[in-house]
Amino acid sequence: MSAASAMTLLQSYGQYVASSMDAALPQSVQHHAKRALLDWTGALIAGSDLPTADLLRDAYRDELEPATSSAPCSIAGTPLKAKLRAAAFLNGTLSHLAEYDDIYRDGAYHPASPTISPAFSLAEARGLGRNALLKAIVAGYEVSTRIAAAVQPSHYQYFHTTGTAGVFGAAAACATLVQANADVACHAMATAGTFASGLQQAFRSDAMTKPMHGGHAAEVGLSAALAAAAGMTGTPDLLEGEAGFGAAMSDGARWDTALDGLGTDFNITRMTFKNHGCCGHTFPAIDGAAALQALHNITPESIKAIRIGAYKAGVEVCAYRHPQSAFEAKFSLSYTVAARLVLGRVREQAFMSAALSNPAIHALEDKISVHLDEDYTRTFPKQRSCHIEIELLNGDILKRHQATRHGDPDDPLTDEELQDKFMELTVPRIGQANAHQLSEAIMGETDVSVAKLAHYWRAS
Repeated sequence: MSAASAMTLLQSYGQYVASSMDAALPQSVQHHAKRALLDWTGALIAGSDLPTADLLRDAYRDELEPATSSAPCSIAGTPLKAKLRAAAFLNGTLSHLAEYDDIYRDGAYHPASPTISPAFSLAEARGLGRNALLKAIVAGYEVSTRIAAAVQPSHYQYFHTTGTAGVFGAAAACATLVQANADVACHAMATAGTFASGLQQAFRSDAMTKPMHGGHAAEVGLSAALAAAAGMTGTPDLLEGEAGFGAAMSDGARWDTALDGLGTDFNITRMTFKNHGCCGHTFPAIDGAAALQALHNITPESIKAIRIGAYKAGVEVCAYRHPQSAFEAKFSLSYTVAARLVLGRVREQAFMSAALSNPAIHALEDKISVHLDEDYTRTFPKQRSCHIEIELLNGDILKRHQATRHGDPDDPLTDEELQDKFMELTVPRIGQANAHQLSEAIMGETDVSVAKLAHYWRAS
């Protein structure tokens, strides 16, 4: 990237995308890409049988076709197939629906939903293999995570980064699969960027819109890549231009850092994989409470009060008290902490009706207070910390500074933990044999067709 200074940012990214097609991925980077693909697949399957997924597929019923048709792309949760753009939107939405998809911490961004979904559909449609898909995933992650980080933290005040930066990840990944040259890749991302959208207000109420941000970004990036490959052009200075993405969507984008390490230092090796099935802003408090409970053998009945100091985004986004729905519960600091202390984990069971009406969780939630901590706010998004204080009925006060989240790059999930999560999400939906074979196909050494990967999770 020595010529980067003479280029716009998107021209530099386009050059990277084009050069990455012929460059072999380092083994460690390929392994991390496999982890991302495995985690996306688990999140997709988990979202595919939720009630909202049925509504969404019904809305797209005119674009779904029998499996015997010429439509090339699989849709999670149905044996029907679809054409490219519908598949990208549907799987992009479904994979963000259950709140299990990965996070790039420094960008406050979920890259898998907008990046992997369209690339998977495009690779399936073109008869490509898993290894080609992995290269596309890496390219999409490397571009979009850098853009996401450069516009934070001000961007996150109003915008949902998955819907905004996600369009660049989708475009870069799909440009890789269509073998775009540097100019075409640049134009793909430039065109995609004008359609970047997704407002925070969409998930500050019990609405179904938030996951559609990922689906929209997936479809936009795919469409932009196909349009660029056909000759459509975009604006190369879309990111840094005076009326561009940075000016419109942030308060002082740090574009001077946006190319750091591109092609040599891979952000995909620093992903956060969720250990809990809810908003990532709740994780520091969940982990801190769990650590104190384990260390001091605390029972819920022995607790008098819990006080949590958290960063601004967590306090504002996860403000629900006594949630009435699974959506509200996943965005509730007080509920998720209470659920962890009562149930022992915050996975799918924590958001079912039995847990939402559990009197023990309700009673403990009444004892939890949350306040804004300015110090933790200043270190967001690169550090996700909290302070938690548990006061017991016997007068003891137990305190913990939770510096990070289990699953963050500085405390990552092991391959075994990631596999356990995958199996928990997939076995009830596709069966033990399919889940095991799918995991082996994703994580193994042998290249397999993307269509074969889809075969394991296609509903019969």
